[in-house]
Amino acid sequence: MASRFIIGKGELLTYDIPPPRLPSNKSHPYTLDEAKQSIIPEIKRLISAIQNLPPTACPHDFAVTKLLLHPAYIAKSFFPKALLREAGLVSVGSRTISTAVRRDLRKNAPPICETTELFIAGTRSSFAQLPAFAQQLVEGSPAANDFRQIEHFASMEAVDRIRLANNENPHVFEVGLHQIPDQPFNVLRHAFASFAAICGFTVNAQYEFPVGGMLFLALEGEVSRLPQLAQFTLVRVIRSMPKIRSARPIIRNNSVAVNFQLPVMQPLSTEPTVAILDGGLPVQHPLKPWIRRYEKSDETVADVPDYLGHGLGVTSAFLFGPIEPGGIAARPYAFADHFRVLDAASDKEDPYELYRTLAHIEEVLLSRQYQFINLSLGPDLPVEDSDVHAWTAVLDTLLSDGETLMTVAVGNNGERDDELMLNRIQVPSDSVNALSIGAANFSSILWSRAAYSAKGPGRSPGRRKPDAIAFGGCGKEYFHVVSAGPRPSLNATMGTSFAAPYALRTGVGIRAILGDEVNPLTIKALMIHTSEKNSSGGPDEIGWGRIAQDVLDVIMCSDGVARIIYQGMLRPGKYLRAPIPLPDAPLDGKVKISATFCYASQVDVEDAAAYTRAGLDITSRPHVGKSSGKQIKPRSFFTKAIFRTEQEQRSDLGKWETVLHGSDNFKGSSLNQASFDVHYNARDGAGIAGSGSELIRYALIVTVEAPKHLALHDEILAAHSKLKAIAPKISLPLRT
Repeated sequence: MASRFIIGKGELLTYDIPPPRLPSNKSHPYTLDEAKQSIIPEIKRLISAIQNLPPTACPHDFAVTKLLLHPAYIAKSFFPKALLREAGLVSVGSRTISTAVRRDLRKNAPPICETTELFIAGTRSSFAQLPAFAQQLVEGSPAANDFRQIEHFASMEAVDRIRLANNENPHVFEVGLHQIPDQPFNVLRHAFASFAAICGFTVNAQYEFPVGGMLFLALEGEVSRLPQLAQFTLVRVIRSMPKIRSARPIIRNNSVAVNFQLPVMQPLSTEPTVAILDGGLPVQHPLKPWIRRYEKSDETVADVPDYLGHGLGVTSAFLFGPIEPGGIAARPYAFADHFRVLDAASDKEDPYELYRTLAHIEEVLLSRQYQFINLSLGPDLPVEDSDVHAWTAVLDTLLSDGETLMTVAVGNNGERDDELMLNRIQVPSDSVNALSIGAANFSSILWSRAAYSAKGPGRSPGRRKPDAIAFGGCGKEYFHVVSAGPRPSLNATMGTSFAAPYALRTGVGIRAILGDEVNPLTIKALMIHTSEKNSSGGPDEIGWGRIAQDVLDVIMCSDGVARIIYQGMLRPGKYLRAPIPLPDAPLDGKVKISATFCYASQVDVEDAAAYTRAGLDITSRPHVGKSSGKQIKPRSFFTKAIFRTEQEQRSDLGKWETVLHGSDNFKGSSLNQASFDVHYNARDGAGIAGSGSELIRYALIVTVEAPKHLALHDEILAAHSKLKAIAPKISLPLRT
């Protein structure tokens, strides 16, 4: 096989196209009169409930209620903008819930289905006027059309806000608060602290995280008083303060007295900037030649030996991957900086360790110094669908520019109770802008998900989690890492903590070899696109597959294969055509086209049901003309059903996912000027975004496979002068 490198500059082939005509025929489950008969009595009951709240629970007289939309109206175009504006109300957030509806006109709709619940804020006087306002609505007006979309309208109760596990009796809690409309966070902070004091709670002012339209903070008090605290109308969620996942391995590190050799060469490249956020490094260890910087986030606190061992193992996994006993460790692709974010304060069961550690992580991300980051720790808390955790919110917000690739371990809770979903991926691996990594049990071709590795699904959007898995070890094949001490020795261990940095090693290897012609988001797309598939488990177990263990499998093309990179920016509301480059002459035989879209999105933390602000509608157009006298219709290339459960009938599922991957088979003769048409949808909360929406960074990877055209790679380059193969920036042994 000739040395054929991945093809770049695909974005130079793209161009804008006009929007298609869209049909507008909508059947409505309820008439306006039916909606009035059902909803106005509910509004009167919620008015009574909020009027009975103490004034201190309603700062600036604001109250928050819940409005449930009928499942037929969850698309952003149906957001009840006119109704809220004319009634003097505002949406401050949303979440997805499952419910039964009074009437459903959709075909094959299940009895219980998912829909959007909006959190509606307004002054109590505005709510008091709502029944009269609703009664005078006339058929055909925008506000009337919005009103008949409502399934239920109700007040918020304590049960809507308090999240405690059975038999849990904590005394430290984390609270998520909705921002008071048109008021700075300090007004909310002061009002809540005053009300909390009345209820017998003390707010810890040292740890708080304002993210988007939410304020996350910590406080102490008696669990029996939580219902009183939950009366504060801007409370979104109260949960017990989770603990940090143990930075101790699944098994105790077992030092292996075997010989192995460390590489004598410097890293392959000095360009990639890499940060490992973990438990620190011991005084004596053999990794010093490859550690560019070591920093303790809190110099005043002592080390913890087990945390140091974990940090050393994670760093070793990034630098060398799994080390073969008796062998030579692989050459690192880049230097690493290590930040100790766990320490003795964490080990002392400090109830605020979760927020303290997040503050250390946020500081590193805010520095904007790193293209690649690994995080193998987080809260010991499975993700939940209704609310976004502070850790996830902070990570997604700071990663939304697409300029940093962050791998996050999904957790080692995979063998906990499946029915209670305690084995679900842990926060913050539900981040849509990070790369969430689970563990494979073997490094050979006979791999599957390691039993301890947490399972999906993630929240929606972000349903397909983990994104991928990488070798993390098991009892029959350990993951060997460097251990502490003056001489090289190995620890036999396993865990997603080591799978995540091993996956990051592949990403950094791509950057080290190809240089700055590929950005971190494109590298994320490449890693997912080239992940290995097998039948060992579904997407909830392995995501998109196992990360390629050989970088050359990602950046090189074999006979009959061409892989093309597109990377650039998308404008909101616009339609972009991305042609799939093919040779000038028609292709013979069967042709397989695979594609992966990745994009980075800003998020609305308060809107769990509409978390990502950006979504893509993608249409595959394999042929611009006719074939055998029949028009070849555009079709959906990326199957949305993979993001949908049996109970879900949401038409927008899949549209808001930041990673899309699919494959399709064609006859070569059926391909003519094939392309993808991409429409970037922008939303703000659950509604249509304004004209000031952001450009978003995207990456598209397309692989064309035509077994009867061994020189396909060269034929495509010859037919498209704008494209070029990306040559490696360093010397390395290549396959021949």
